[in-house]
Amino acid sequence: MDYNVQNHLHPYVYEDIKTISDSNVNWPCLENKTVFVTGGNGFIAFYLICAMMIRNDLYNSNINIIALVRNKENAKKKYGALLKRNDIQLIVQDVCQPIKCSRADFIIHAASQASAYYFEHDPKGTIDANLTGTLNVLEYAKASKAESTLIVSSLKVYGTVFNGKNKISETDIGYIDIDNYKNCYAQGKRAAETLGCCYAKEYGLNIKIARPAYIYGPARIDDDRVWAQFIANVVKKQNILLKSNGAALRSFCYVTDTAAALLKIMTDGENCTPYNIANPDSDVTIRKFAKAAVEAFPNLGLKLTFANSEDEKEPVPSPMAPTPEILDAARLNNLGWKPQVNLTDGIRRSVKIVELQTKDTI
Repeated sequence: MDYNVQNHLHPYVYEDIKTISDSNVNWPCLENKTVFVTGGNGFIAFYLICAMMIRNDLYNSNINIIALVRNKENAKKKYGALLKRNDIQLIVQDVCQPIKCSRADFIIHAASQASAYYFEHDPKGTIDANLTGTLNVLEYAKASKAESTLIVSSLKVYGTVFNGKNKISETDIGYIDIDNYKNCYAQGKRAAETLGCCYAKEYGLNIKIARPAYIYGPARIDDDRVWAQFIANVVKKQNILLKSNGAALRSFCYVTDTAAALLKIMTDGENCTPYNIANPDSDVTIRKFAKAAVEAFPNLGLKLTFANSEDEKEPVPSPMAPTPEILDAARLNNLGWKPQVNLTDGIRRSVKIVELQTKDTI
């Protein structure tokens, strides 16, 4: 039976992921190599894994993939018949347990609990994935003599920054309340980066660090992240309800651009040097993201509404406010990465794919 990716994904989904395979990643570096990916059932890992499979289908790249997942049944639902391919091996275990599988040349540590729900209801598990999980990944990298290990960190490592600028660069560092359990994710990511650099120093590992902005795309219909709720509203043909004035200014980056950036950093980035991932076209407030979601589908006649009428007034930025969560990606741009998907296009792609997912057509 033919297990070609193109024959097992909806054409729209396939073309979306194929843009990663067609990007200017250093693909020759991965040819005939084994890539180990944690968080294999996750949002970003699915795109990375399928992109590598597509490279194998189209260019005979012979990239072997080891995907670590916690739940085998979820993996079967997500990947379907693609798990029968010869170029992917599924390892079912928690990343917080010592990793026992064949060696890999490249490692992408993407496993984490990035939802605010887990920060509140499972802070111990959230920080454990970043501490114990990263430790186990680094031990596996050391045993594998891996060429490169990528730690997928987060913009949350910056904390609250007051740098007098309108962007955050990799050299900035802000305040995080270390005694607040809700900062389990941010503190865990900080510690994971430090741990990686310790292994680089002590064992000579080649550690790459990525700090993505808010990654958006076709998430689950029940995803609790605010941007995902907006996309779900459009899919359900519901007006978008803002529960605040939506003044928070953030960097967003579509999933395919983020995936290409992660691969670029893993192959071409400098050792123990963090790289911001952001698309300046998508540096918007929550309010403007919601408005863009409404305006991307004018035929639906949707509206942006507010839970509190006083929030309808356009917010005025305070000169005393901290630096917004806008990332300066100049360092990554110098590696040759450029984002390809603007905000409106990304929202449209996301809505289309989530619609397909809800109809079980993928």
